[in-house]
Amino acid sequence: MLAIVLALASAIGYGGSDFAAGLASRSAGVIQVTLLASTVSAIVVTAALPFAASHPPSAAALAWGAVAGLGGTMGALALYLGFRHAAFSVAGPISAVGAAGFSALAGLLLGERPTALALTGIVLALPAIVGVSASAASGTVASAASAGGRSDEPAGDPAATTGRPIAGAVAGLVAGACFALLFIGLDRAGSGSGLWPVAATQVAELAVALAVALAARNVRLPGPRPRLLAGITGATGAAGTILFFFATHEGFLAVTAVLTSLYPAVTIVLARTVLGERLTALRLAGLTLAAACVALIAVGGAG
Repeated sequence: MLAIVLALASAIGYGGSDFAAGLASRSAGVIQVTLLASTVSAIVVTAALPFAASHPPSAAALAWGAVAGLGGTMGALALYLGFRHAAFSVAGPISAVGAAGFSALAGLLLGERPTALALTGIVLALPAIVGVSASAASGTVASAASAGGRSDEPAGDPAATTGRPIAGAVAGLVAGACFALLFIGLDRAGSGSGLWPVAATQVAELAVALAVALAARNVRLPGPRPRLLAGITGATGAAGTILFFFATHEGFLAVTAVLTSLYPAVTIVLARTVLGERLTALRLAGLTLAAACVALIAVGGAG
């Protein structure tokens, strides 16, 4: 049960992080947002490190943490780019289904054997993720291109997109594969090294983000509003990563990754509340199915 609670709490962290990142990346460059968010995440994990004291980390644990960090940063870049091109409800669910599907498959290949009820919940979670964040027929988020801005420096309305849903969908799929690598890496890092693998994850994420920013010659800070949103992105994202790290060592990867991948529900609820995006009948059905999935996994056990 603890694994389920931690995984759902992780989903809340990631969902809030993605929403803040989506808003930030519509009024500032994706690279700027990612670099600042990665910096804040590293600070949060460093602050939490002394509270999870343990034996010195093994080289393997640090290596898996670094692999997870590479996946997390590349996934974030792809997802924020997807948010730039299309509505939250396009890139978000695709990335979540990809992360859940690949992670669950990896867990099964690694020998995990969830109960029949838990496995049913895992299978049903995939359409639930799609339904809970399905695009409304006529969303209220505008699809207007930014006037005169470069691809890494959108300008104008923070709720505007470039109106390219296919590009958003492709970016979401790439993000899903990268996020699966993040989940798998944190799981394989093991639980015997405290938060050191998560620290390695954040260092790798920051290194990649900084390298991309230097290559693009775009290391300046965004404006005040996107700067605040990027800070929120980093803090809530770090909390989500820490919570998932603990969750995956309390239960099966196939279960915890799927539950964590329900994070679009949080993103869409925030989008509905803050931006007025429509909560359609399909989304309500997805929320209901998601609740049923959680119940099935809770009854069947997280492993």
